[in-house]
Amino acid sequence: MPALRLRGKILWQSPASVGDSPYVVKPSPSGKDTLVRPLKNPTWVQGDFLIENGRIYQVPATGSADVEGWILPGLVDVHCHIGIKMGGFATGAEMLEQARENHRSGTLLVRDCGSPNDNSHVANHPDTLRLVRAGRHLAKPKRYIQGSALELATDAQLPAAMVAQARAGDGWVKLVGDWIDRSDGTSSDLKPLWDRQALADGVAAVHEIGGRVTVHTFARATIDSLLAAQVDCIEHGTGMSAEQINEAARLGIAITPTLLQVGLFNQFAAAAGKKYPVYAEHMLALQAGHKRVLENFVDSGVRLLPGTDAGGFQPHGQLPAEMLRWKEMGFSNQQIIDMTTWQARDYLGFASLSEGAVADLVVYERNPVEDLSILATPKFVHLGQVSDESA
Repeated sequence: MPALRLRGKILWQSPASVGDSPYVVKPSPSGKDTLVRPLKNPTWVQGDFLIENGRIYQVPATGSADVEGWILPGLVDVHCHIGIKMGGFATGAEMLEQARENHRSGTLLVRDCGSPNDNSHVANHPDTLRLVRAGRHLAKPKRYIQGSALELATDAQLPAAMVAQARAGDGWVKLVGDWIDRSDGTSSDLKPLWDRQALADGVAAVHEIGGRVTVHTFARATIDSLLAAQVDCIEHGTGMSAEQINEAARLGIAITPTLLQVGLFNQFAAAAGKKYPVYAEHMLALQAGHKRVLENFVDSGVRLLPGTDAGGFQPHGQLPAEMLRWKEMGFSNQQIIDMTTWQARDYLGFASLSEGAVADLVVYERNPVEDLSILATPKFVHLGQVSDESA
């Protein structure tokens, strides 16, 4: 592939101190490079940059550039489902298109938070993205979307199933922490799925093999067992109290708030109708109290991760819209950009833009720090294609 020259302002990582080298020990074609030395937090740098053999280098400004603008590391969606679509499950070709929808939006790294089928074939194409897989959801029978999860009859099966899914994916495990229990008729409501000890044993077993665990949860009653087990991440977290959020922050547990998805809670309540009125009221109450929960997220300093919950009720490629919603929490445009790019990449173990790094980047016509809405219309999207010979 011919070299490509970029010009403009780039969110760029420099060495931590003069003389340190930011080069990698072993470059990887997957884009997941291991850095030798620490780098500073990225800052905006003006200049010319060359993409060669899928990697980016700063070069002297000379001649004309192929692309000019404001340059960000590829955006990150830590909660999506490549393989799930509205009303069912995607074919292999449809999964590729879901990945391409993300690519077109500038989202170049996703953590797939559970898919019923293997979606690994969508990763690392020039027009797709980097993929971190969590295998299949783990749930109890009739306690999640039909056909989506591996359904475990007993809590005793949980630790072994969690280890198996960590190994089947890329080290991540996705648990369904609570779901409506329809066996109670009109009194049916969200209820936790797992015995506290089985959950703790499962998390410990996954941590022992170097994996990580994230959990879908809406209800407050689920949270204490997740904190006790020291899961790595909580998805949604709409029922969390201020005390629970503070404890998550203390333990280093991240939270993915999925604001677009919480915006649909009234629709979920309407669908439950008169058949499950207790559940419907619970969902409406969670939505009504969400503003305060978001304030508690911010006040606690808990690590927040950008995620859309795309697949099913949310279309793919909606991360820019999700990030606009984060302004409701009072974050500045720069804070939102940082959380959606290099901070999320760091959380998943991927490098950002620095000398010699894989050139996973997005270029915009205008400065996103001044106008965050520009994230919805990338000018140029590039997923670095690194040959095996450079590894």
